[in-house]
Amino acid sequence: MFDSVLILIPAHDEAQSVAAVIREIADHTNCRIVVIDDASTDNTAAVARKAGATVLPLSVQLGAWGALQTGMRFALRHGYRFVITMDADGQHEARELGRLFAPVYEGNADVSIGACIRRGSRMRKIAWVFLKWISGLSMEDITSGFRAYNHPAIQLLARKEATLLEYQDIGVLAHLKRNSLTISEIQVDMCPRLAGHSRVFSSWLMVAYYMVQASILGFSKRSNR
Repeated sequence: MFDSVLILIPAHDEAQSVAAVIREIADHTNCRIVVIDDASTDNTAAVARKAGATVLPLSVQLGAWGALQTGMRFALRHGYRFVITMDADGQHEARELGRLFAPVYEGNADVSIGACIRRGSRMRKIAWVFLKWISGLSMEDITSGFRAYNHPAIQLLARKEATLLEYQDIGVLAHLKRNSLTISEIQVDMCPRLAGHSRVFSSWLMVAYYMVQASILGFSKRSNR
């Protein structure tokens, strides 16, 4: 089932958690794991290599989406047909990989999202309601980074026009929808972060910045269909 699947993990200063994430994935699949080290200031890259992952080091911090797009281009160059993205903080459970990947593997969707609406804080839920309204998206969990992509989706998102999406949730989902790719959601369980805290939903100021940026992206990519 997991033939030709590459697992991508963007990571910035996640040395405390990334090894546990890699080991858990290896316990459930034999997929190649690629960690895109987003110019970390700690030893994330060394820890990830020691745990068995391939590491793509970035000399300049590109953010989560820039790191993932780097990984998708790597996947295309190396002939992978599918990509699964996971966070480096331990929230996504490797035991859910089969359920997440099934709709894409079976050809029922171009993209599958592991949704967990229970995890939403008050700030996150307020952001979800507003951003779904402005972008025209109907998915329940628009900020989950636990996703599976097929080859057409990877090709679309690896292109130059997808480079400036910045926030992978709204911009990417709206871009996919505008290009008529099908998206499914699978309800999954998620764990608390192993260490650290959300960089986006850590304060009302960060939420405001995120919502302004994501609103512009969501509205600009909104499909009229």
